[in-house]
Amino acid sequence: MQANDVRVLKSAAIPTLVVGVAAVVVALLTAGGKGALGAALGTLLVGVFFSISVVAVSYAARVSPQVMAIAAMVSYLVKVVVIMIVLNAFRDTTVWNTLAFAWSVVICTLVWTGFEVRAFMKTKMLYVDPEAKVPGQGDS
Repeated sequence: MQANDVRVLKSAAIPTLVVGVAAVVVALLTAGGKGALGAALGTLLVGVFFSISVVAVSYAARVSPQVMAIAAMVSYLVKVVVIMIVLNAFRDTTVWNTLAFAWSVVICTLVWTGFEVRAFMKTKMLYVDPEAKVPGQGDS
């Protein structure tokens, strides 16, 4: 992973972890132990899924911009499908509070996305290659 990608990952993961811990505390106070477990699992799900996506896209970016775009779309599709499978598999669970789980997933997703966008906006990355040769400009 490049240094910029690590910075983006940390910039999104740390605030999400903080908000996730707050969600666990709120769920513990409002829904008891099952609520805390649901919020913790929701936070973990978001952290793992988004981290895998950042790492996959980062490694794909080394190959080419086209591969990076494909990796981003495929990782998004895989996340949506796996989340649907997980939600369907555990829809009737009584082990944890499903409402606390759902709210922690939604809130942590919003926090991760917001801080990831913020990190990308603050990252100084060239979007034009200064070394690129322009056709027809000669070799000067």
